[in-house]
Amino acid sequence: MKENNNGDSNKTKYSTAELEEFKQIILAKLKKAREDFDMLTEAYSNNSEQGTNDTSPTFKVLEEGQQVLSKEENSRLAARQKRFMTNLENALIRIENETYGICRVTGKLISKERLRAVPHATLSIDAKNQMAKPNPIN
Repeated sequence: MKENNNGDSNKTKYSTAELEEFKQIILAKLKKAREDFDMLTEAYSNNSEQGTNDTSPTFKVLEEGQQVLSKEENSRLAARQKRFMTNLENALIRIENETYGICRVTGKLISKERLRAVPHATLSIDAKNQMAKPNPIN
């Protein structure tokens, strides 16, 4: 896949209007990410009883075990969501600095299509694929 197939191959940075478009995409994703993060945080920090006091002891042990697993999973998901939010916030900083959309490996513009799909991307498709290739053993 050619990275800059949309006429951006000679550009060194995105225009103010283009940066504003990306900023709006990022702000919308950040709002949703914060809502999801709050929901996950509430889910793993919620210590309310689920009404198992009057049920059999075996069921209560199983229920508590499931709650622990669920809280651990929610905690992991919340940590992942926090990293995603940080990446989006860093992308907003790059927009303010007018360095947004520039591949940190090649120095070329990342395609608009990629940035619309992954607005916090710092690598072009070509650079990402190149980095993912295993080094041949000599």
